Amino acid sequence: MKKLYAPWEKVFKKVATPFEEFIHAQTTTGLILMIMTVVALVLANSPIASSYEHFFHTYINLEVGSWKLSHSIHHWINDGLMAIFFFIIGLEIKRNITVGELSDIKVAILPIIAAIGGMVIPALIYLSINGGLDSARGWGIPMATDIAFAISALVLLGKRVPTSLVTFLVALAIVDDLGAVVVIALFYTNEIHIFWLLLALGAFFGMIALNRFGIHAVLPYFIVGLLMWYFMLESGVHATIAGVIAAMSIPSRPKYVPITFSEHTSRLLHEYDSYPIATDHMMHEKQKAILQNIKDTIDAVGTPASRLEHGLHLPVSLLVIPLFALANAGISIDFSSINQSIMQPVSLGIIFGLIGGKIVGIAGLSWLAIKLKIATLPQNTTMSQIFGVSFLGGIGFTMSIFVAELAFLGNSELIFQAKIGILAASLFAGIFGFVWLRYIAKSSNK
Repeated sequence: MKKLYAPWEKVFKKVATPFEEFIHAQTTTGLILMIMTVVALVLANSPIASSYEHFFHTYINLEVGSWKLSHSIHHWINDGLMAIFFFIIGLEIKRNITVGELSDIKVAILPIIAAIGGMVIPALIYLSINGGLDSARGWGIPMATDIAFAISALVLLGKRVPTSLVTFLVALAIVDDLGAVVVIALFYTNEIHIFWLLLALGAFFGMIALNRFGIHAVLPYFIVGLLMWYFMLESGVHATIAGVIAAMSIPSRPKYVPITFSEHTSRLLHEYDSYPIATDHMMHEKQKAILQNIKDTIDAVGTPASRLEHGLHLPVSLLVIPLFALANAGISIDFSSINQSIMQPVSLGIIFGLIGGKIVGIAGLSWLAIKLKIATLPQNTTMSQIFGVSFLGGIGFTMSIFVAELAFLGNSELIFQAKIGILAASLFAGIFGFVWLRYIAKSSNK
């Protein structure tokens, strides 16, 4: 008798590679992020705008005896929940370097060069406009690329773009994320408390020790990682960096050698079939033990890193990123003075950085690297398509807003100008990049 599946059950029965899962997760995140951004903007410009703002500035306290940790909901989201987002970034960086798009230097060299250009050129353009001003501190804002939005735009094009172009953008965005993490850690830390930083370092080495001792259970890493997050929070270095560092300590090698997995499982299944079924609904006791052994073997052939990356993508996509957008994308826009806001040095620096800087940095340096024979074009792609991708690289959104909050901490006016610039540049870059790749870019098949 054929079993019928509900639509969502069919989705769960599909077998996807880690790369395919990553693309699907980023596409989902991008769509949800778009919806929540619109919701945030509507709320910030509605009659309940004051209540909306007041909610995210409400303080939540954690107290145990004399110990107390008190922060606003906005702060808990940006420093707490976003640490999980950065943890996912760390896992993605690690996977891409070990077995993914960045593991082969011949393939990785072009997106690495493009990513470096896409970070340095926008920062220089921003500084050329804001040099000598208080707003110069925001040079890191246009360096970022929102991987979820960028990949979503590319995936919507379907078969019109080659898979290698998607791979190029993923590798580029991963290097971009790594650069953003380094910039946040080195340049957006106001004051460092060495004692707490040493404790955080000790916690990290503790997680490395767990890895070396072959501990594959997630709970010990979670406990020590939570302590490291708190120590990092107290040290002055942005607490989300703890997420990336923690990810580097998670085991990415299986306990069970994959090459012998099929042999071992086949032997167990053969043994399972050798026992008679006790009843229509009950198994033989030995069969139960065999199934448990198979389950343990499956767990052992996987890795904690892959399980965590797979398990956390959904809550990050459905909870962390939407809450971040809701808490940070809501800006009250006075349309009568929006032209004045966009013409401020901060907004102009971000707009020219995210659009012009990414084009010159990504497409320009890619072209130069190819001409100098340092790198080659990805298979089945053209420079015209790379040019379109460089526009998608100008979608800064999540990471750009995050850096803006750090760069202009306490200065609501500059944060507002930064968000106006980020929204304007990201919207233009996304639409133009999509249209270019959809209607103008020449494929290698033409």
